[in-house]
This record gives sequence, C-alpha cells and structure tokens, in this order.
Amino acid sequence: MDETTRRSAEWYDDLGETEWHRLVATRRGQISFEVHRRFLAEAVRPGMRVLEIGAGPGRFTIQLAELGATVVVTDISPVQLELNRRHVAEGGAEAAVEDRLLLDVRDTSRFGDDEFDVVVAYGGPLSYVFEDAGTATAGLLRVGGVLVASVMSLLGSWRLFLRGAIKEAEEAGQDRNDLVLSTGDLRHFGFADKHVTKLYRWAELRALIEASGGEVVQASASNFMSATDEETLELLASVPDHWRRFVEHEVRACREPGALDGGTHILCSARRRDDHTG
Repeated sequence: MDETTRRSAEWYDDLGETEWHRLVATRRGQISFEVHRRFLAEAVRPGMRVLEIGAGPGRFTIQLAELGATVVVTDISPVQLELNRRHVAEGGAEAAVEDRLLLDVRDTSRFGDDEFDVVVAYGGPLSYVFEDAGTATAGLLRVGGVLVASVMSLLGSWRLFLRGAIKEAEEAGQDRNDLVLSTGDLRHFGFADKHVTKLYRWAELRALIEASGGEVVQASASNFMSATDEETLELLASVPDHWRRFVEHEVRACREPGALDGGTHILCSARRRDDHTG
C-alpha cells in the first residue's frame, strides 16, 4: 500500500460512523443521495451482479439490494467494511451481499473480464489515485459491462468552499493555487498530513474514460443548485410539496450539459468500447 492509499484508508477508518450519516445529515446531502440513487437505478436491474468499489458503510449497498442486485462489496478501509456489514444487516439487505473484500481500486486483477454486469465506484475512489487513474479506470471497465462512477468536482468544490480555498491560496501562495485550479490536484497545496484528493472537470473525466477504452453513456452533476444555501433548503423542506418539486427540478438541472461542472460531484456511466482504438 503506497502513502496516498494508506492515508486515504486511515482517513476513512477515522471517519467511522460519521460516513454513514454524511448523506442524511444535511439537506444538501439528502439531495446528493437522491441524485446518486436515481442515476444508479438507471443502470442496475434485478438479477445483476455488481462490484461496489469504495462501498463505505453501506448506503448504496442497501440501494443495490433494493434494486435486486447481488453485490460484491469492497473498500480500502477495514473500519468501513465492518460498518457496511452492520448497517446492511440492520437494513435487511445482507442476503444480497456475496462477499466483502479489502480492495484498492487500482488493482482489480483478482476479477475476470466482464465478471460483473455493473461496477459502481461512488464516493470518489477515482479522486484518490492521482496518476494511477487511467490504470484504475481501465480495470473497472474491464471487469464490468457498465461503470457507474462519481468524482469530486473541481469547479463546484471551488464555488462551495471558496472562503477556505482563498485562505489556502494565501497560506500556500498564489502560484500553488494556480496549479491547483489548473490541475485539480490538491497536493500542490503542500499538504503533508491532510486528506488530499484529485478534483475533476467534466472534460477531464470524459477524457479519462475515453483514454481508458470506454465511452460515456450518461452524465450528471450532483448538487448544482443545492450546494451552498442550506438555510434556504431547510425552508423548502418545511413545505413537503415545495421540497418534492425542488428535488425534481434539481435532478433535471444536474443533467444539463452546462451544469456538469457546477456541482459538488460529477457522475457518469460508461461502457467499454468494442474497438479500443477509437
């Protein structure tokens, strides 16, 4: 295990139960969950066998079970795998889990070609592997008929965390900030002991998929309109019909081509091209 993988594993070990609550603790998180859930439902059908990469404590494992899939659950964090076991059992979905494995997204060599109908890589596992993203993506496309993935958005995150980004730029220097904004690589800030990731633009994610032998089927942002104003979201949620309508509008807005770079995450589904030469 290299240093970045070790750091990511320790980060999620330390997060523990907090990760289970992340998608329900705020209105923004609830909308993110709904966008991801609906996107997933378009790819998964009853009877499919699914490889879940970076499954965490089980929010989407339970969703996959409800969609009728059989799931091989994987994560780099032993703590998250144990939380997954507990929460999935409590959710009545354990019968859908075929196995749980400690797995680095960069190494899917234990699995055969097209062994799975769908590979799910939610939670941004491709955002943690930096220069190995091509190897990881090609491996995911190799083992599954369809890849459903999400990565952290560079421009959307910049908008959401603007105050903190400005502070980091002042502390690290404007030259380093320019590098972060041009590459999405938070390592340019010089973090030695913090959680670091690679943030993506939509064009970069599409290029990664295509360079790895795949073609994009669908794409969506997450939290295009709902990223920044939690107070207004709470007001909307106080009137159930208004909340329902807002969520429907948000889900549709996130699919607009002009919105893909504007949310907290970028989602895509992709399949392997028959002709890898393009």
